[in-house]
Amino acid sequence: MYRHSFKLLLLGFFFAGCMVSPSFKPQHRIDQLAIKLQTLDSNIPPKEAMSLSRDIFDQTAKLTKKFKLVSPPWFHNLLVNVGVREKGLCYHWSDALYRYFFKKNYNAFAFHLAGANMGEYWFEHNVLVVTAKNGKFGEGIVIDPWRDSGKLYFSTLKEDTKYQWKQRYSREVCQKGK
Repeated sequence: MYRHSFKLLLLGFFFAGCMVSPSFKPQHRIDQLAIKLQTLDSNIPPKEAMSLSRDIFDQTAKLTKKFKLVSPPWFHNLLVNVGVREKGLCYHWSDALYRYFFKKNYNAFAFHLAGANMGEYWFEHNVLVVTAKNGKFGEGIVIDPWRDSGKLYFSTLKEDTKYQWKQRYSREVCQKGK
């Protein structure tokens, strides 16, 4: 038993050196997200969409560094679950982004937590969803930095056919601000 745990721990430290550097933020990707954000509502000011897009990419880079992210995501999850890493599971990402953006003053946007396969231990996945203020959840944009190990994935909920997203109306960790 201990021999296998020790091997796993050694393997974890070996791969822990394969850390992901904070995502390079190419302007064209920031522009793509800003355009997608503007499509949520015709009244969204382009400057606010661009500001939010930059902020999402900046926060993704900061969290990548903070979580000492390694690739692929399932391996990082293993490191968290055996105690080699403190955070970096998908819900750590969604909760951190939600808390950050909930406190910001983006007048044209609303932020929501979403989950797929909720309650299924090995298959549950969590993300942040951005909608227009008073917009419908089903028309929102998925913000998912976990999926590609710190490289920001974003798409409309409808375009993201890999998951069936459902709105999470509460998560204790977010409400407590931890």
